[in-house]
Amino acid sequence: MAITQVEGIRNVALVGHGAVGKTTLSDLMLFRAGVTNRQGSVDDGTSLLDVDDEERERKFSISSHISHFNRSGHWNNIIDTPGYPDFIGQTISALRGVEMAVIVIAADSGIAVNTRKVFQQATQNGMARMILLNKLDHDNIKFSQVVSDIQATFGANCLPLNVPLGIGPGFKGVVSTLPGASTRQGVVNVAEYGQQVIDAIVESDDVLMEKFFNGETLSGEEIASGITKAMIAGTLIPMFCASARTGVGVDEFMDAMTLYAPAPNALHRMGKDMNGTEVDVQSDADGPLVGQVFKTRIDPFVSKLSYIRLFSGKLTKDSTILCPTTGKQLKIHNLFHVQGGTQEPVDAAYAGDIVAVSKVEDLHTGDTICFGNGQTRGTVILPGMTFPTPMIGLAVEPKSRNDQQKISGALHKIEEEDPTFKVTRESQTHEMVMQGMSELHLQIVQNRLQKRDKVDVVTHQPKIAYRETVAGAKEGSYRHKKQSGGSGQFAEVHLRVSALPQGINPEEYFTKDRFDHLREYHYDPVLNFAFVDRVSGGSVPNQYIPAVEKGVIERMTKGVAAGYQIQDVCVEIFFGKDHPVDSNETAFRIAGSMCFRNLFREARPQLLEPIARAEIYVPGDKLGDITSDLNSRRGRVEGLDSEAGGYQIVTARVPVSEMMTYARSMSSITGGRGSFTLELSHYEIMPPNEQQKVIAAAQMKDEDE
Repeated sequence: MAITQVEGIRNVALVGHGAVGKTTLSDLMLFRAGVTNRQGSVDDGTSLLDVDDEERERKFSISSHISHFNRSGHWNNIIDTPGYPDFIGQTISALRGVEMAVIVIAADSGIAVNTRKVFQQATQNGMARMILLNKLDHDNIKFSQVVSDIQATFGANCLPLNVPLGIGPGFKGVVSTLPGASTRQGVVNVAEYGQQVIDAIVESDDVLMEKFFNGETLSGEEIASGITKAMIAGTLIPMFCASARTGVGVDEFMDAMTLYAPAPNALHRMGKDMNGTEVDVQSDADGPLVGQVFKTRIDPFVSKLSYIRLFSGKLTKDSTILCPTTGKQLKIHNLFHVQGGTQEPVDAAYAGDIVAVSKVEDLHTGDTICFGNGQTRGTVILPGMTFPTPMIGLAVEPKSRNDQQKISGALHKIEEEDPTFKVTRESQTHEMVMQGMSELHLQIVQNRLQKRDKVDVVTHQPKIAYRETVAGAKEGSYRHKKQSGGSGQFAEVHLRVSALPQGINPEEYFTKDRFDHLREYHYDPVLNFAFVDRVSGGSVPNQYIPAVEKGVIERMTKGVAAGYQIQDVCVEIFFGKDHPVDSNETAFRIAGSMCFRNLFREARPQLLEPIARAEIYVPGDKLGDITSDLNSRRGRVEGLDSEAGGYQIVTARVPVSEMMTYARSMSSITGGRGSFTLELSHYEIMPPNEQQKVIAAAQMKDEDE
């Protein structure tokens, strides 16, 4: 079925912490809408949304899943997202495909760690937000306290549009807080909330505000449209009450979602044309084609599926599109509406809708699509998506030689699906390292490798990619001389090796005032390395100086003190000798490498270690334990910020080597209530005792080999 009217589409993501009932709610809505004749269940493995074997076994979502249903003449696309912070990448990408986020909160457990994260993500995306209080049929519910906590955490503009009739086992219905909607009273003062909702509505609409202050009563249509405008403006975040387990309040929520969620043309989307100028992407079915891949899935039966949100225009099967981010023309053979784990073929899709295309290998998450066949009208590049950097790593290798060829392809498929999973081949440690958001994340990756791709792997903690530098300066020479019949090899170089400060401006630093007889320099900003030519009088012929530099760079790659990449050094060549017959590039390359090695050893070599910037969300009562643990890991706390709900955000710099198993420690300290993110910050000199341990381990390895 092709949906041609953009005003009739609703795109909604269900987000929140784990175990709050998002998938159960999705299954119930599909059942109530007549999509299924039996309600799916997470507990018995029949959910329409949890389609992966791993999800059914663990009974929680690992990937985002899309479904759709019709209600009141509207086409509702629903994206059910994972709840645990380990899979936050799936939530981030899902939010790119929708106009509204429904933050699901379990009334019995309140605001959990990931609830804050997903609320923040939705806010940063500039989308409408709605809150669903689930599990109101559970025991020990304090409704007024839950509402107060939500308002303290997310703002006073979070207001109930309905309240429960009864609490716990007595939760039998909901009553609207809107003026004139009901004469029944819930567990709190309905009229008080209703007035606050009206205030939030008129705050976002000057016409309604004038009418309100003139004492006129707002009509039902004005209130409904006003709620949508207020949600877009951020003056109102409506709350609804329900129990996905018993179904109480779910029909009212479905009606509200359909009525109040913004249509795709209600939010402005910005992109850039091919000249880099910002353009407004209008959600118009008759406009130029503009869409974006927000999710990739490797399906065992239909191969690669690319999920596309269409922001403008029309996409048909058997059409040719342009991917402006790569410049490639791509053929679209099949289009699908996705219903959980199944695909429903369609001939065309229009602005505002969500579809999937299969077997287009050159489409990747984040790619923009536009017209193909040489058409350039409306060519737009949409902003990419920003995902957290995975910092928890495991070195991985196949268990058997038979899997050697399969492992790279299998890991690449997971990278395609999961934007927070990365695989690198470390040149320094010669290891294949997979990085994810947590130990659980990487454990699930290993299970997927085994079950889906039939690849068994062995993992261990990866070696830390330390770096080497010098703290002093040394100059000296090295003569390479080799004679073995016929033409020999001869080269003599005089070098100076010194520490190079970080953050220099090369044009200001490398001047003749600082370097006598400066002729030229080459600077590598990534390694903060400079090779300076100060040769005078032609003591080293010009044609051999690049060979000296090449020899130095080769030695820097191999390392000197412990076999790690060298950085933050300046190497100056200022004198040398050659032989008219025996000198050649090879001789000067060897001489440069050996001279650099010898001088490096005498210039007070130091080991550098990678430092991560850690942002840690922790309950206030565990702050002391967390900071004490960070101190034991050589961490430096740099900032503390208070969060509503009694949480603290700790910002710290910590050596990466000390954070390899931090997830387990944090979970133990906080009882699973804390979370953290890591990003590589910089390299800095290690304490002497730690340097000695690393160097001793490297020397022992060299002896074994």
